[in-house]
Amino acid sequence: MSILYIAIAILIFGLLIAVHELGHFTAAKLSGVKVLEFSVGMGPAIFKKQKGETLYALRCIPFGGFCAMEGEDGGSDDPRSFANQAIWKRLIILAAGSCMNFLTGFLIVLILFSNAGGFRAPTIASFMEGCPYESDSGLQVGDRFRSIDGRRVWQYYDVADFLAAGGEDHDIVVIRDGHRVKLEDFHMVRISYEGYENKMYGFTFGLDEPTLGNKLRYAGATTMEFVRMVWDALGQLVGGKVSVNDLSGPVGIVDMMAETGEQAESVSDGLYSIFYLGAFIAVNLAVMNMLPIPALDGGRVFLLLITALIELITRKKLDPKYEGYIHAAGMVLLLALMAYVMFHDIFRIVTKT
Repeated sequence: MSILYIAIAILIFGLLIAVHELGHFTAAKLSGVKVLEFSVGMGPAIFKKQKGETLYALRCIPFGGFCAMEGEDGGSDDPRSFANQAIWKRLIILAAGSCMNFLTGFLIVLILFSNAGGFRAPTIASFMEGCPYESDSGLQVGDRFRSIDGRRVWQYYDVADFLAAGGEDHDIVVIRDGHRVKLEDFHMVRISYEGYENKMYGFTFGLDEPTLGNKLRYAGATTMEFVRMVWDALGQLVGGKVSVNDLSGPVGIVDMMAETGEQAESVSDGLYSIFYLGAFIAVNLAVMNMLPIPALDGGRVFLLLITALIELITRKKLDPKYEGYIHAAGMVLLLALMAYVMFHDIFRIVTKT
């Protein structure tokens, strides 16, 4: 069964990369940019076909891919080259890959939610007897949590997490009768209730019906929750709370997806878990690729804007080869990091077995 889950995980990861490159490819074609090659995978080509000006290739390593455009990393006299396009067109092309990954993550979640029987909502359905937070000036039945201490509430479990992380006094925004109501410095702690062993806040959450609108709503909320999880993880990495050894590359991701499937009680549950994790990885790729790091799409966007600003001030066009040098250096460092993470993933998999 593990072979099945590994195969599915590799397929999903490969498709996510292909979708990313398809975003660049589609945006480039629609913008009139000359695309030299569209490749899914890396390494030697298993299949390739020249169609018009573009070579389409499927390569043997199912991790990675690329959309090679004329004049992408250097000067070109071709009016259809990437470098000779308007800035707004280049920005759209660069951002299209991450946009496609984000959209893919959303669609996967939406499909997974298609058979949902309902959604637990961050809306107060009732209060336990003796709850001190129910009052005309406090919380009321029907209040839907929107934010706590400035953090957007996407899911019902965010409420307890944010309250526990923010001390005892909170700035809470709820939606009440269609209007936003703000409770400033609202004191909330878990307390004991008769008949219950654990301390609680003292209210229960309601359910939203599985209408098409709610399925779209909760698919979007889940996708945005993924974005926050990625940003929180990046913050922990920058803050030193996690190390580079905690990162996972393609090998580690596939292993994690396969392990997630194996731990499920049934094949259907395993597939659900793998695809749910796949949606998170899609959003992860969308966010990570837009970081302002050379060689990543976000680094290209950042340098493109900086270059445009310099050219606007100096009235001189900069030689694109210098930007190419920066991206080349960034690519070397990125590949070195990927190699380190990959070997660490392999070592971790071998030693745990």
